[in-house]
Amino acid sequence: MNVHPASLCSVPHPSVARGGRRRARCLAALCAAAVWLAPMPAAWAQVRLPSMGESVSVGMPLGSERRLGDQIWAEVRRDTSYLDDPVLWSYLQSLWQPLVRAAKRKGDIGDDMAAQFAWEAFLIRDRSINAFALPGGYVGMHLGLMAATNHRDELVSVVAHELAHVTQRHIARSIESSGRQSAIGMAAMLLGLIAASRSGNVDAAQAAVATGQAAMIQGQLNFSRDMEREADRLGQALMTDAGFLPSGMPSMFEKLDMASRLNDAGQFPYLRSHPLTSDRISEAQLRAGLGAERGFRADPEHDLMRARARVLMDPGIAALQQHVQLLQAAPTARAVPLPTVYAAALAAVQLKDAGTLRQSFVRWLPHANEATDPAVQRWMRLLWVEAELALPGTLSVLPDAARWLSPLGTPATWQRAEMAIWGRQALQPVAPATATPTAHFSLADVQQALRAWLIANPGDGTLWELLSQTEAARGNRLGMMRATAEAQLAAGRPDTAMVTLQAARQGARNQPDADPVELAVIDTRLAELRKARRELQAERGGRVGDRRDDRREDLHGSRFANRPGAEPAPRQNSRN
Repeated sequence: MNVHPASLCSVPHPSVARGGRRRARCLAALCAAAVWLAPMPAAWAQVRLPSMGESVSVGMPLGSERRLGDQIWAEVRRDTSYLDDPVLWSYLQSLWQPLVRAAKRKGDIGDDMAAQFAWEAFLIRDRSINAFALPGGYVGMHLGLMAATNHRDELVSVVAHELAHVTQRHIARSIESSGRQSAIGMAAMLLGLIAASRSGNVDAAQAAVATGQAAMIQGQLNFSRDMEREADRLGQALMTDAGFLPSGMPSMFEKLDMASRLNDAGQFPYLRSHPLTSDRISEAQLRAGLGAERGFRADPEHDLMRARARVLMDPGIAALQQHVQLLQAAPTARAVPLPTVYAAALAAVQLKDAGTLRQSFVRWLPHANEATDPAVQRWMRLLWVEAELALPGTLSVLPDAARWLSPLGTPATWQRAEMAIWGRQALQPVAPATATPTAHFSLADVQQALRAWLIANPGDGTLWELLSQTEAARGNRLGMMRATAEAQLAAGRPDTAMVTLQAARQGARNQPDADPVELAVIDTRLAELRKARRELQAERGGRVGDRRDDRREDLHGSRFANRPGAEPAPRQNSRN
């Protein structure tokens, strides 16, 4: 198995969407080997995993591991395969957060680690079955993995396994065992390989791997198998303590093992970085209870999320049309499972096919009331709003549309999915009087809800972008620019964020009625960003800026943007 810095390289690149899957699989394997090119200490064989309850001693500080993770995370966010779908994100969080809380209760996450790590679970738009952990508390999941699971407990078993890699600091311990390579050097190597894959330069990655030593790589593989067994054991205990069924893990193992035996075709990179053995499968079965009933219950919400993942993981026109055709081929409306209707309707939204969307809902709508699960009702309502955003007026004229297009709760009670979808709807013009109007909200209410969310979740770039649009719609240019800067910072572009904040300050000098609170926040953020930049420069051995540089930047914000290799200046009309 290749431990989880290497698993980063299973993150798909644009070449995958264009059909270059052979190249992507090659890079995943190359990156896995290249991670371990540092010299291996002679006493490596004596490295062992701690037993349960034993403290973990790792040479890499928590802060260094977090900084390494942040650098890789920023690169992942810029990749076109990164997906921030508010619906699937909310569902993933409903699985991820109980696991994190259980790990804290059990003591797997201590106070220092809880405070310093990110604890971020995110999605990758790729149809392959894969998941991976990054340094500093980041866990990624491919949509193909979600689509392949029949029950949420199967999906949770993979997420819990990856979380255990994080809590046991397997990444930091692997770096420690491979020669105490610096965190910055590690990040530079991984990001260099990602850049090579984007440019299609497979030869460069192959050349890097060719310099590795086969014996060293095999030794790391042997070491990581122990980590895999530990992650299995701790992950299964975590999911049990979090209220999920432990039988989800052996069920998922069996599914992956059987599917890969029948037909891999490059769709199972998870098995190449997490090799299954008969021992691992049998141990998971024993921990779940030998011969015990699996107890999986009908789970209509998971079925809908699987359907959404299937649609979004392949945005090609041909794939979307297949979802629509599957619904149209059904003999009667009652014969169509709800997830099939959901997938077809979402595909029609993506295709902007108003006729197919309307026809699908007309055939299915009389039977919609059979779906009584509150979560299903919630996601169906949001799908209607997504359709109205993409194709205004398409569904508002259908029977019973007013009930489906009415929100659940007010902006003050919205969760993230409602903010992202209903918030966008609030920016749209009111429907004409001849149609059944969709619910509209005061922009001030939406703005207040977004601000409250972002205080608790300051790294949410998607909602910062939405707040920027809301502020612009209300004529608050200063607030719009500040929100734009925060979105840029969340996307890993601190230089651009500083330029935007400096431009906001410069423009505020000509606005006597500028909000003093907003100005104070901007000043604070600028000071924080400058401090972080100086610390990063010092850590990298570069020249540390002085106060004169900071004052010069206040007067000439373009200095940052005009230097060689700088990011482009921000556009004021940000879009969601």
